[in-house]
Amino acid sequence: MLKKILPAIFAALLMAAANSGYAQEAPDKMIQRLSEEVMAIVRSDPAVQHGDPGKIRQVIEDKIVPNVDFERATALSVGRYWRQATPEQKAQLQTEFRALLMHTYAGAMSQIHDQKINYEPYRADPADIDVQVFAKVLNTRGETVRFGYRLTKTPAGWKVYDVNVMGAWMGEVYRQNFTEEIQKSGIDGLLKMLADKNRRLAARPPQSQQR
Repeated sequence: MLKKILPAIFAALLMAAANSGYAQEAPDKMIQRLSEEVMAIVRSDPAVQHGDPGKIRQVIEDKIVPNVDFERATALSVGRYWRQATPEQKAQLQTEFRALLMHTYAGAMSQIHDQKINYEPYRADPADIDVQVFAKVLNTRGETVRFGYRLTKTPAGWKVYDVNVMGAWMGEVYRQNFTEEIQKSGIDGLLKMLADKNRRLAARPPQSQQR
């Protein structure tokens, strides 16, 4: 299941980067604006379209890295074992998980074309600091994929920390896999698994990093 939904999950997350310069912007409007910005970059930059690793990494660093709550995303994915990890293990987990997401973002970017996104009505109280935004998109096979974002409000603005595709939240999917590894080999075993996977992904071109 994880392999089947990851491309859509991370293509969605790629388009959901927040920007601290729009700290007061409503989360649904932010998602829509930034989706259009990222799509415009992909459409207009031949280097990105042809999978240039350096160019793709630069777009990711500019549009995603400063604007995703990686610590919360990591803690959510590790689940209850996050509280049992030492400060050093938490720092290593966040580093490896961040690297894993970056590799997958690179693969997702290479698959973005001219998809049309339709946003669902946004339902949240203005005082909420943890919200969800949902939308639908046609994939390259003409199938409708429903996806959503969990965002948290921080002093720097809204940040994405989880993504839902076709009813599955990324954090829950990862947590199932990570829990199995931790129960088998401990937190250090999970760290080794993530480090090994990141080394393998680093040696592959962006177009193949979601397979």
